[in-house]
Amino acid sequence: VQLQASGGGLVQAGGSLRLSCVGSGRDLKKKTMGWFRQAPGKEREFVSAIRWSGGMTYFGNSVKGRFAISTDNAKNTVFLQMNSLSPEDTAVYYCAARSFGGLGRTTAEYDYWGQGTLVTVSS
Repeated sequence: VQLQASGGGLVQAGGSLRLSCVGSGRDLKKKTMGWFRQAPGKEREFVSAIRWSGGMTYFGNSVKGRFAISTDNAKNTVFLQMNSLSPEDTAVYYCAARSFGGLGRTTAEYDYWGQGTLVTVSS
C-alpha cells in the first residue's frame, strides 16, 4: 500500500485547510484510514480515522468539532477538512492505513504511512 498526502501549507489562525491522501495497493478499501500529526519536539498524535465503507469516524479530543474526515472511494482519496485552525495545529500531518481491527488511535496500530504534509498556522 502506498499513501500520498498533500494539501498542507501556510494559513492564518481561524482559517481552513483541506488535506488529501491518495492511496493505492492491494486491499486498500479493506483498511481503516487515519490521520496523525507531529509537531516539532512532540510525539505523533492521533487526529482522525475513518473506514472506506463509511458511517464510522473517530477524532482526537484536540480536533473534535473542528475537523472532519471523509472519503472519495472512486478516487481512493481520504480528506481531512480542518477548520478554525490555531497555531497549536501546526505540525506535519501524516495519513496512515491499518490492515486489521477497528478505528485505531495509536501509531502502533497502523501498518502503512504516507510521507507527511506540513501545515503551518500563523497567529
